[in-house]
Amino acid sequence: MVANHPNSFLDAIIIAAHFKEPIHFLARGDAFRKPWHNRLLRLLHMIPIYRISEGRENLHKNEYAIERSAELLQQNKIVLIFIEGICLHTHSLQPFKKGAARIALSVIKAQHPLRVMPVTVSYNSFTAFGKHIRLHLAEPIEAKQLLPYEDDAKNFQYFNERLYQQISGIIQIPRVSQTHYRIPLAIPALIGFFLHIPLYTLIKKAVYAKTKGTVFFDSVMFGILLIVYPLYLILLTILLSMLHVKSSILLLIILLHPLLAYCAVQYKITRNHN
Repeated sequence: MVANHPNSFLDAIIIAAHFKEPIHFLARGDAFRKPWHNRLLRLLHMIPIYRISEGRENLHKNEYAIERSAELLQQNKIVLIFIEGICLHTHSLQPFKKGAARIALSVIKAQHPLRVMPVTVSYNSFTAFGKHIRLHLAEPIEAKQLLPYEDDAKNFQYFNERLYQQISGIIQIPRVSQTHYRIPLAIPALIGFFLHIPLYTLIKKAVYAKTKGTVFFDSVMFGILLIVYPLYLILLTILLSMLHVKSSILLLIILLHPLLAYCAVQYKITRNHN
């Protein structure tokens, strides 16, 4: 799969969540510098790839990324490549890099069949919570159709031109649909807002300070909330148990928390739209 890249690691999470099979994808090499980062990211099926901005001395390591990706594809695995090679908060495509074409050509030269699926992910906002996201999976293209020449340079250029046309043609910023349940949502949304605003504000301030000036806010917020929110519910359960709250009421409170949070987000979306 080749995809656009408007919103950092969140793009990969969204795409991977739509497939039953594990997705292997190339990620910026500087994220692998710390040993425990390196181990964790590789466990998540990430393959490091380096840009000139991350040091010319690292560019030779990209041969491993090409070889490893081609090896996975020949094992009929799925490899996701953000073909722009850079993440910017925009739906305007940046010039495509040659990495995807090099990997595809390597697989074709090994006499292995390969199909390339153009993918786009787009957001109605890069900053607001309660965003709408559109994921478009286009029909796969036979790699041989994208690499018709004997000359590698011509193949790389044709590969990128064809995919640029495909991907640019299917990017569509999602619109928030008109809903009829704004008023019924108001009361549970208000409750959900006040229940979660202290925790959310605390995390948001910390993440914003850490990611200010970068494109990582959304993805880091998602990761932190994914880890912290279940722990928050566990601590709340322990606290209420120590206060001798009845089991039935305790269970109701814990189950209602995520539901009320969902109501608050949906209400915010409809209010912003209207």
